[in-house]
Amino acid sequence: MPCTFTPAFCRIDLAALRRNFRRLGPPQELMPVIKSDAYGHGLLPVAAALADAGALRFAVGTASEGLALRRAGFGQEIVPLMGCLTREDWRTAVASGLTPLIAGFDDIEAAAAAASACGAGVVPVALKCDSGMGRLGFTPDEAPELAERLRAHPALAPRFALSHLSSVDMPDEDAYTDMQAGRFGRFLEALRDIFPGILPSLGNSAATVGPARAQSGICRPGLALYGGNPFAATGREPLGEGLEWAMSVAAPILAVHPLRAGESLSYGRIFTAPRDMRVAVAAAGYATGYARALSGRVSLLVRGRRAPQVGRVCMSMLMLDVSHLPDAAAGDLAWVLGGPAEPGERPVDAQELAQLLDTIPYEVLCLMGGLNPRVYA
Repeated sequence: MPCTFTPAFCRIDLAALRRNFRRLGPPQELMPVIKSDAYGHGLLPVAAALADAGALRFAVGTASEGLALRRAGFGQEIVPLMGCLTREDWRTAVASGLTPLIAGFDDIEAAAAAASACGAGVVPVALKCDSGMGRLGFTPDEAPELAERLRAHPALAPRFALSHLSSVDMPDEDAYTDMQAGRFGRFLEALRDIFPGILPSLGNSAATVGPARAQSGICRPGLALYGGNPFAATGREPLGEGLEWAMSVAAPILAVHPLRAGESLSYGRIFTAPRDMRVAVAAAGYATGYARALSGRVSLLVRGRRAPQVGRVCMSMLMLDVSHLPDAAAGDLAWVLGGPAEPGERPVDAQELAQLLDTIPYEVLCLMGGLNPRVYA
């Protein structure tokens, strides 16, 4: 019997994931991002679902993730977006047939050395441009030197030119996005003089479903792939049909008991019953990704209806006011994310929790998907 620390579980709807992928455009225009264990959805199951949907390439975080895909039998092009940190990383990338990232001049020598050590013929590489994100990559002014340095290493074949947009999900930053697209265009133009077949990849989720699509080349959707709207709360509507959240999280109710008016519950006694109530105890808490800062601020779905969370969220338990749900009982499921809703009710989603926590849904998905046992549908 496996050792688990929670009876809560994370349900991943792979059919929804495939539908999202198809909504985002034809496979040849996409490089789905499945880094960080596919944003908590599970690297290998997600890769398999996307491969079934026609994915031709994947973006991962590390060479190790790429190796895991190769060992599982995936033959798609694979780009590790964080690059290679060690000699072992470079050799892993080359020996596994990945498309390693070149983000600095030293990377050229490291990639060439790995190609030689592995007896590789021609190694495809991805060239990173810093168009305004301020993280990794070459500036457009460095592109001519980059091209000349690469010509000295015929074993390295530039396959992609990549950059990343910092603020494309913010409509009031459209001018900065245009500036980044212009810088990337200059970088690409300088490279194409020598490597005419190099493929551009600029767009993330917001570019994939927004007006920057036309400037984006091969798009690398992440959040949108898993169902999130990158323009949530901005007033800008995403292009295409509605996306579906692929992740839902449920926890069993352990007990239901009365709480009399004037009685308190949980740590710190931050909640005192204003009336006689029925309280349910559900097996979710901050150890399963439900932040303590959410205490008393959101509801969960129970029997298809929202039930307010009351009192301090604990490590592995939280309490719900189910006074309006007379049939709620131990063994029922409390849905932290998603779940079946009655007409007129709306499930909690990662965007709602992120707004309450002043963060982004990426963080919610990564935490809940990584901390709860996953089941696939």
